[in-house]
Amino acid sequence: MPLNGGFFIWNKKGALAVSTEHRNPELVVLFEHPEWQQPLFHALDRKEIAYTAFDLKAAAFSAVELSQTPLYFNQASPSAYVRGNDRAVPFALALIEQLESQGARVVNGSRAFRFELSKIAQISLMRELGIPYPKTVAFNDVEALAACAGDIGFPALLKPNQGGSGARMFQVESIEEVAELLEQQPCLWLPDNLLLLQELLPQNPGSKGIVRLEFLGGELLYAMRVVSDSSFNLCPSETCNPLDPEAVGPEFFPYPEVPPEAVETGRRLFDAVGLDIGGIEYLETTDGLRVFFDVNANSNLRPSIAWEFGFDPFEKVVEYLLGAIVVDNFESGDTSAWSDSAP
Repeated sequence: MPLNGGFFIWNKKGALAVSTEHRNPELVVLFEHPEWQQPLFHALDRKEIAYTAFDLKAAAFSAVELSQTPLYFNQASPSAYVRGNDRAVPFALALIEQLESQGARVVNGSRAFRFELSKIAQISLMRELGIPYPKTVAFNDVEALAACAGDIGFPALLKPNQGGSGARMFQVESIEEVAELLEQQPCLWLPDNLLLLQELLPQNPGSKGIVRLEFLGGELLYAMRVVSDSSFNLCPSETCNPLDPEAVGPEFFPYPEVPPEAVETGRRLFDAVGLDIGGIEYLETTDGLRVFFDVNANSNLRPSIAWEFGFDPFEKVVEYLLGAIVVDNFESGDTSAWSDSAP
């Protein structure tokens, strides 16, 4: 049956309204990676917010009329294809656009999600905003790339246009290596048959890795440095990179002294992308230039870093979501849930 008589969404468990204990949820979390979402779900449970966790991996929808659910939170990840969940991303985008077309509020909606799905679109936006960015060439044919690879130079980075969690990234030393790599591993063209060759910027050895700025509602939540010896997987989720000191992988450090100018540049990019919640990454080059290179809408927060600043990041996210629900209820004239959902 439809949720509140309007918007039909199904997954393997059945219709959305039947697949949860909450027949009239205040929030629907659209997700693909359940482990990444557990800290968020626990925080929502602690606040006793009626929500539905909707798995995008095997689902369907039919738009009949507008759903009355106050808020949707998009937590789909561009790297879903790496986990064999190729169909989750296009389904998520189609669903979000359908919801928005009918007036639903989606946190990290279609505009932000489209930017996250295209690193070349991110680079183009940085250029438009006058934000320093790495030189990048998008290509779908190696011979065509060879004609303009000189603009990038080698060594360089080969990466997917639709990336995530450092998946399928390589440092390459020549155009011949690019050709050989793609011949041996044609799956690297997936999921969208568009790859990027990006300049490998010399980092300041004293800069201690890259900087990741986590924003919530346009305000800096916290900043951290991420240091890695060779891995491109800088995913901050403790599921991706555990706290275990013996584990091999990047190291994460709180960065309370992040320059205000860097935060302001990150905020400009955050706002231009249309994000509600997300991470912006930059590095510092040997000549002192601050270069921004990545936008993350599905921001996997790292509680151990946030606690260094004195708070649980997922509690902050829940407070933000609750505020959005209250605003929606106010605009619709529904105040029935206000007292029960107060932070």
